[in-house]
Amino acid sequence: MTQRTLLAVLFDGVQSLDVTGPVEVFAGAEVIRPGSYRIRTASLDGGPVRTSSGLTLVPDTALDAAPAPHTLLVPGGQGTRRPDPRLTDWLRAHAARAERLVSVCTGAVLLAEAGLLDGRRATTHWAYCDRLAREHPAVDVDPVPIYIRDGEVSTSAGVTSGIDLALALVEEDLGRETALTVARHLVVFLCRPGNQAQFSAQLAAQTARREPLREVQQWITEHPAGDLSVESLAARARLSPRHFARAFREETGTTPGRYVDRVRLEHARRLLEDSSGGIEEISRASGYGTPEAMRRAFTRTLGTSPAAYRGRFRPAAAAAAAR
Repeated sequence: MTQRTLLAVLFDGVQSLDVTGPVEVFAGAEVIRPGSYRIRTASLDGGPVRTSSGLTLVPDTALDAAPAPHTLLVPGGQGTRRPDPRLTDWLRAHAARAERLVSVCTGAVLLAEAGLLDGRRATTHWAYCDRLAREHPAVDVDPVPIYIRDGEVSTSAGVTSGIDLALALVEEDLGRETALTVARHLVVFLCRPGNQAQFSAQLAAQTARREPLREVQQWITEHPAGDLSVESLAARARLSPRHFARAFREETGTTPGRYVDRVRLEHARRLLEDSSGGIEEISRASGYGTPEAMRRAFTRTLGTSPAAYRGRFRPAAAAAAAR
């Protein structure tokens, strides 16, 4: 069996979960399949670092003394806001030696500073996507997915998404069963697909200031299969359709139609993840009416079919539905 070395980069102000989340995934895989991974940590001078939460992490070695790894893990955290120039210099000079380059959260900012994301599609924590795009126009920043894999370079969103990306890499290296066993031990899903949105429809949109519009938002969430046309929603808010559509967009940052689309997709995803209902039943309950309409929505937004999506979360249910 080929042993793959994972080298996690440490620095002052690192987010501890950006490091420990993925490391626990690979360490779990090593327990299940001994000899699969060798995990190493390194800081610039080999000394301890203090995480953003106050924990102290003690690395195995200095970055310059570390051998070229198979997978180089670059976490994020407060320390990426004003990174030590020596760190970005080291990444610029040495990251290409790794067969696989992985960032978690604002670790993508360090990669971009080192020029390692130029011409690539990448993501980071949703709160920093605008900054990444503004300061590094050569990077194709996508704020929606929880992780993106572009060739040998993979970037992930906020903290826990690093676990999802690590599980995807373990699945690629050692197979689905090993990754599934690790996920079960960590009590996490195996695994959220990379193109799953970073946050829910309710979090993606702003909460309206005016109570009638807030009530409409809540109504949409609680009744995804109801009549959610602009005319119907406007009547519920006691506004004309034109006034309602304009006010809704001004106060939530999105149109009523797009908000409804997000809520219905999220509702369908939850049912596919958590229930054993059939595709046709779920399409009706989520307001799509037909399985074909739901399939088009999933393909357009998530790049996968409802059946394939369910297979990532509930393999047994997907297999039963296919029989």
